[in-house]
Amino acid sequence: MVTRQRTYVLAGLLVALSLLTTVLLSSVLATVFFAITVAYVLFPLSEWFVRHGLSKRLAAAVTTVIAFVGGSLVLVPPAAVLYRRRRDLFAFFQQLPDSVTIVVGGFRYPINIERTLAGLSESLRAVAVALASETPIIALKIVLFTILVYAMLWRPSAPGEVLYRTIPRPYHDLVTRFHERLRGTLYAIYVLQAATAFGTFLMAWAVFGMLGYNSAFSLAVVAGILQFVPVVGPSVVVVAIAAADVVTGDVVGALLVTVLGLALVGFLPDAVIRPRLARYTTGMPASLYFVGFTGGVLSLGLVGFIAGPVVVALLAETANLLAAERGPEQQALG
Repeated sequence: MVTRQRTYVLAGLLVALSLLTTVLLSSVLATVFFAITVAYVLFPLSEWFVRHGLSKRLAAAVTTVIAFVGGSLVLVPPAAVLYRRRRDLFAFFQQLPDSVTIVVGGFRYPINIERTLAGLSESLRAVAVALASETPIIALKIVLFTILVYAMLWRPSAPGEVLYRTIPRPYHDLVTRFHERLRGTLYAIYVLQAATAFGTFLMAWAVFGMLGYNSAFSLAVVAGILQFVPVVGPSVVVVAIAAADVVTGDVVGALLVTVLGLALVGFLPDAVIRPRLARYTTGMPASLYFVGFTGGVLSLGLVGFIAGPVVVALLAETANLLAAERGPEQQALG
């Protein structure tokens, strides 16, 4: 009786301290969450280095460096390209007329493009100022992120050991199922999406360059980034370019970029790359992924890009487990 009471007291303390920690560390929770998910995905790479003779410390360090360099290669070049090509983008926008009138069902909808671009410019300027003012905080979070990834790769079994000791043995199989679902979901988000985005970037660069667009590289970078947005994807770039061509009077160019862009940029990378890597994931339906992505981003911001699909995937896994548990019972009743 005393042991059970102590267990309840400790469980209550754990919940209370968890809530207190969440409140006090709210400003870095997103960084911690990203670090945990990245370490989850990178663990097989660290284990590969260990199997090939590196110590756990050195394997964790090398894997962390690879993650840092890989993240830099993903984030820095798009920003640098957009900055260096800003004049080409501005020149492209300047070719657009001041206003456009769209006629739908007998109704006329005038769109003031000049005012829209001015509002967009003000928004981008405000974002740039905000980022500049938060540079020290961002640098500190990057350091925290790197340390956490290294620590989790060096001692990956420590959290699992604590979790398995805390949870009663009859429920260990549930923890294992959640672990497998989480690993597959994170692999789908990070690795599969990144590979598809890179393929989209290469294909878009080739297609836009072949069609003679001056900002082909910049447009390809945007198309690759939009590959991370489910359902919408890089097709938005293709449709926007086609619309701009129609506005400027180049109907033939609009038709070409629509046909080639939607086929080679919007469809081909998904059709070629995604099936080859899909076997490494848990196979979450695209509809559920879209719900998790959209709801997560709208509710939590950037961290929702990962947290939303993860929560939806764990919810789906729980439903599957419940159905499996109810199956034998229903058969027995029948």
